[in-house]
Amino acid sequence: MATGYIGEIRKLVGHMPLILNTAGGILVNDQHQVLLNLRTDTHNWSLPGGYMEFGETFAQTCIREFKEDSGLDVEIVEPLKLFDQGIFSYPNGDKVQTINQLYLVRPVGGKLLSSATDETLQLDYFDFDHLPPLLNQQTEDMLAFARDHV
Repeated sequence: MATGYIGEIRKLVGHMPLILNTAGGILVNDQHQVLLNLRTDTHNWSLPGGYMEFGETFAQTCIREFKEDSGLDVEIVEPLKLFDQGIFSYPNGDKVQTINQLYLVRPVGGKLLSSATDETLQLDYFDFDHLPPLLNQQTEDMLAFARDHV
């Protein structure tokens, strides 16, 4: 169940399709592998990131969501690209078009989660050419872009 700003909107509109802003981060380790999180809601892998809260910037959203999803404190290295072709249906029937600002990030503190949370079951680094089952086409597009640009 959605909480915060999105939860309040869902109370008003139910499963009506929404256009929502999101931000995510690409964190690459020394072996040029990307950090992904296994989501609790869909059991697919995605980039740490998520929905913008009212009053946030894309960068603030990326930093907050990255911490929630991974346990890591990150800083923005650079904006990579805006992705706006992300239509997705959640298992509960909610349908969204996500406008996602993707950032290259680097860790500045915190530590990787060692146990499951309400959003993340697992974290792992993957080679760009050997990715697990991903959340959606937008996640695939973001990772393909990052593979060629980071």
